[in-house]
Amino acid sequence: MVHVALLGFGTVGSGTAEVLTANQSMIESYIGDQIHIKYILDLRDFPESPFADRIVHDFNVILNDPEVSLVAEMMGGAHPAYDFSKAALEAGKHVVTSNKEVVATFGIELLETATAHGVRYLFEASVGGGIPVIRPLMNDFNSNSILAIDGILNGTTNYMLTKMKDEGLAFDTVLRDAQKKGYAERNPDADIKGKDAARKIVILAALAYGKLISPEDIYTEGITEISDMATTLATQMGYSIKLIGHTERIADGRVLAMVSPRLIPPSNPLSHITDVFNGILVETDMLGTTMFYGRGAGKLPTAGAVVADILDIARRPAEKNTLSWVAATADDLAPMDDYVSGHFLILSNPDGKIDRDVLRGQFGEIKQVICSDGTVAFITGAMSEKELAKKLEQTDRIVFSHIRLLG
Repeated sequence: MVHVALLGFGTVGSGTAEVLTANQSMIESYIGDQIHIKYILDLRDFPESPFADRIVHDFNVILNDPEVSLVAEMMGGAHPAYDFSKAALEAGKHVVTSNKEVVATFGIELLETATAHGVRYLFEASVGGGIPVIRPLMNDFNSNSILAIDGILNGTTNYMLTKMKDEGLAFDTVLRDAQKKGYAERNPDADIKGKDAARKIVILAALAYGKLISPEDIYTEGITEISDMATTLATQMGYSIKLIGHTERIADGRVLAMVSPRLIPPSNPLSHITDVFNGILVETDMLGTTMFYGRGAGKLPTAGAVVADILDIARRPAEKNTLSWVAATADDLAPMDDYVSGHFLILSNPDGKIDRDVLRGQFGEIKQVICSDGTVAFITGAMSEKELAKKLEQTDRIVFSHIRLLG
């Protein structure tokens, strides 16, 4: 029998207990053993829960029980989740987690601790909710060099941008709707300012390139400045706006990681991912582009990913950790100024007329020009961030919107 402890009995924690219980017979058949939830750590009591007798409030009860060989951390936040995870690994207990903040911030140290103590640290549920993307990146792309990863990594913002596009609603209106439906927190900053997506893209970049970048060191732009005018004009042009986490390794070996809204053409499959769903495109040298798609959040999808890690360890308890990362230095990072893309611009146009030759003289190649309500919207050709900044400095037009193109 495999005795496990769950840290946290919120949405994901309770979902993990539910999956382990509902699919008990299938799990036993798969791993050839039983999974027993011995403890559930939480500050609260749950007298009405069928797991009420497993609730404990002191982590040391779990830490000091030699029967517990595996800990599933689903507490959220950096502390005490990191502290408990490290202590469990040091005690020779495997740890699995859904906590992207801990993985993105302390992943190097926790992987090193797991290796040093002969156990494993797995985090499939930390990116993409129920989408199996971490394990394929670890195991299935070994014969490929990963060139780039692009992903819709946050279901809340994707839901909001979908509503803005389909119903022509303003940002504040769709935010209130997302909060009412439980997709957005009372304080939605982690989602709408891109912080959640930033943590996830640095995890994917570390898996792809072996270097863990601090989320604080990457360019991060959320969706708070996306207007209903921008979504309406983008739709008229046949495009969608999505919040995208992007990472790539450039020719000199340096790594770029960023989060920002992107204008996406209908030829890109990410443009068709709506509602709270996530999608991740992995571009490799040999395989080409592979897409992962599914529910990026939610109680049971995320819990299913946690349970997948639990079963991986339970089925192969003697396997040791083989994954290791190093911290990215400033020399490892490609500067954002050099990033090249097309750009969707909405500029002031007071007289309602536009001379395309004048625009071309200012911005070079342009396409799909739309004049509307004292504005002009168009898409530029590819140019670096530095080049665009210089061109915008030289124009006397007000910049209402700037969104990078994702081809």
